[in-house]
Amino acid sequence: MFHSILKNSLKTILNTVFKTTLVSTLFFTHFAVNAEQFKTFTNHEVHYIALPSTFIQPEIAKQYGIKRSKNNGLLNISILDKRQDKAAVTATLTGTARNLIGQTHQLTFTEVKEGKSIYYLADYTYINEEIVNFEINIKTEKESNTLKFQHKFYVE
Repeated sequence: MFHSILKNSLKTILNTVFKTTLVSTLFFTHFAVNAEQFKTFTNHEVHYIALPSTFIQPEIAKQYGIKRSKNNGLLNISILDKRQDKAAVTATLTGTARNLIGQTHQLTFTEVKEGKSIYYLADYTYINEEIVNFEINIKTEKESNTLKFQHKFYVE
């Protein structure tokens, strides 16, 4: 029962976040939400989120070539320059997703530019309640960093 309540709460929170921040675009400008996740490096903030692709509206998913499926997750990563008023930064991203039994999936990132915002998207196929460890290598013009985080996916 607790798992069901937690799952529904998480879904409600994520739906609320996306409904209020996506308005007419795929993603929000500076992740101005309470549930934001980011890691600070020397000169950059790297914001990231992993979520089920079904949380993206069909017309938006079509516009950006995102496969919507109950087993397809989406990663969204944005790099901001701390020295330049958190301006979006172009980077090269490579990475892997590894589940707890050691199965590894190479991630392929697509760059999306909307106005002054730059996002990097990658998808990941998962099973219900799968815990995935992500390791993302981020190379900007002057800095290379590795973002590591874990996410548990749920099938709706």
